[in-house]
Amino acid sequence: MAQLRQDYKRFEKLSTEIIVVGPENGESFQKFWKKEDLPFIGLPDPEHRILKLYGQEANLFKLGRLPAQMLVDKSGMLRFVHYGHSMTDIPSNKEIMNLIKAIDADPG
Repeated sequence: MAQLRQDYKRFEKLSTEIIVVGPENGESFQKFWKKEDLPFIGLPDPEHRILKLYGQEANLFKLGRLPAQMLVDKSGMLRFVHYGHSMTDIPSNKEIMNLIKAIDADPG
């Protein structure tokens, strides 16, 4: 999440909203969000409903939920998905921003 915080203003300039879904309950999630002063939306998912809906992998031997990044366009269509194979397998912000620009430039 530090990576997302670092470029949050640049994502805002691209009219992009960041939503982070986590496995904690609402109270724990809210405490973490306040402590870290994160500028984007945090959504607790303790029952793993969103995880299951989007096919995100959970693996206790790899520290729980593996990372997954998704881009949903303004019409609600899922346009990009990256399922990480480890906690460090995360696309760079630059890569994500380039995808956002390509999606915005796509007339269809």
